[in-house]
Amino acid sequence: MITSYLQPIALLEMSLTCAVVFIILLQNLSSKEIPFVVRIVMALLLINLFFWPLGMSLELPLSAYVRGVTGDLSIVTLLLLWSSILPAAKKTPLGFKVSLALIAIAFYPLALGFGMMDPYAWGYGSIGFLIAAILFAVICGLAGWTKGVWILSLAIIAWAAHWHESANLWDYLLDPFLAIWALFAIPNTIYLKRREKAQSGYLFRAADSSCIDEIVNFEVTKKPADRWLFYFLLFRN
Repeated sequence: MITSYLQPIALLEMSLTCAVVFIILLQNLSSKEIPFVVRIVMALLLINLFFWPLGMSLELPLSAYVRGVTGDLSIVTLLLLWSSILPAAKKTPLGFKVSLALIAIAFYPLALGFGMMDPYAWGYGSIGFLIAAILFAVICGLAGWTKGVWILSLAIIAWAAHWHESANLWDYLLDPFLAIWALFAIPNTIYLKRREKAQSGYLFRAADSSCIDEIVNFEVTKKPADRWLFYFLLFRN
């Protein structure tokens, strides 16, 4: 029954994805944060723009042409991308990106035939691979990333319900765009963490030096109370 709705569902997913990508690009170009209500309105307008045929020389919707180039994206990619425009959206943990990059580096060469083993075949109903995906979701939960548990769980549920045309679990968990994103996001995340650490260290040193200046510039009078305050400030530093 759901097979007849696969094409509209795929086009709707791609329309939403294109809308979210446009909003993210617009947010990066803007110096001010776009309000959430405005993002929702923009998403609805852009979804309709990409979903319905525009006529003229375009016989198919814009999302169909985009899908013809990219193919169906994995559920993990879709949910990560869509959730990025939600208010107070947290960044994806570095551990997940590193794990994803290592899996992609090992998976794609073998899946393309560079080796005696074909891990892509595991996606066709392999119990071991399904258990491994569930364990990976459990690890995300133990690490405190609840969002990752929901994303992986929904991806497995979508595979079990044959949400996409593919019957392979890999196509619901991983795609080349997600792998490329993980590979490029790792050095960027490390750089941002180092910059934040350097800035926090600078602020700490600045606060330390201001405290020292306060002590040095403190005028010690002959009053015992002032002398006691001086020793208190010196001990605090």
